[in-house]
Amino acid sequence: MITFLSKIFIRETADKAKIRREYGMLCGLVGIFLNILLFLGKFFAGTISKSIAITADAFNNLSDAASSVVTLVGFKLAGAKPDSEHPFGHGRIEYVSGLVVSAAILLMAYELLRDSIAKILNPEETEFSALIVVILAVSILVKLYMYYYNSSVAKKIDSAAMKATATDSLSDTCATAVVLVATVVGHFTGLAIDGYCGALVGLFILYAGIRSAKETLDPLLGQAPEGEFVQQIDKIVMAHEEICGIHDLVVHDYGPGRRMVSLHAEVPAEGNILEIHDIIDNIENELQEKLGCEATIHMDPIVTSDEHVSELKAAVASIIKGIDSAVDMHDFRVVAGPTHTNLIFDVLVPYKFRIADDELTAMIEAQVRERLGNSYHVVIRVDTSYV
Repeated sequence: MITFLSKIFIRETADKAKIRREYGMLCGLVGIFLNILLFLGKFFAGTISKSIAITADAFNNLSDAASSVVTLVGFKLAGAKPDSEHPFGHGRIEYVSGLVVSAAILLMAYELLRDSIAKILNPEETEFSALIVVILAVSILVKLYMYYYNSSVAKKIDSAAMKATATDSLSDTCATAVVLVATVVGHFTGLAIDGYCGALVGLFILYAGIRSAKETLDPLLGQAPEGEFVQQIDKIVMAHEEICGIHDLVVHDYGPGRRMVSLHAEVPAEGNILEIHDIIDNIENELQEKLGCEATIHMDPIVTSDEHVSELKAAVASIIKGIDSAVDMHDFRVVAGPTHTNLIFDVLVPYKFRIADDELTAMIEAQVRERLGNSYHVVIRVDTSYV
């Protein structure tokens, strides 16, 4: 259905943001339509069977319809152009809409658990008919289809909100399957498991809601960029022979298709500054064209033609790697004075590193003096990576 409707209503153009918005809105409209149909069918089945599990599952689909409305509005608002108050655009609204969907999932899980516990404490006999079984079976197939198209579109347009909706559809599939099993087993065995199955469904939906909330909260809180994206940036920048190394890479995510990148690129201090600046401009443009991100690159000049400096750098790097191979060094400079020589550099340590910053600095300083002599002092700044 989505493929057919997309061919009618969505025109492939160079404007990726527009295509993305239209796919999101189309999926939202289809989701509203299908979830309302499922609600009506299950509510009818729950009413005639007096089953709390089926009725709760029906209202779960009604909340899904409301979630689809939120997703629809989210994609519409996220596509708004930047303005004076929001110069980076409104793309994060999509994450907010995904979070609202997650909140709806959690609310439904709570209500389902509450009603199921009440049914466990006060069990009631449920009715059974072939019509009820057919309604539940069709509901499972519809939800599987919704999971398929939501997850496919989520991958196509890289949407956290659509991923949350797909997760919700999959949880609904499992929930309805449990309800169907409870209905059949209760009829043929006489066991009053309706409330227990409802509670099981509630726990499953609760887990799905928590996982979905995490996926939409992470980009809002400032999660680290994907490893593949970082590798692509490194590959593009380091493909230029004038670049000696990169560090302090920071990626700001202002919503799908709106990422800002800043990094430091080490360049030969002996090079022509105008020529190197032109190369940096070209790299920034290349990152924009290939990865769709706006990049700002800071040039860090390093001495590459002085053999003594190179030897000192190699010695310090060896000392650092001897302490822990997870620690890296960058921005190495040598400043000679009348009484001593300063070795100035940054060290990059992992988060929750086993050695405290001041202890690490003291260890490096002690080993530098032991290996290179007391005439060398170290000036160290300890950093942690943003990627």
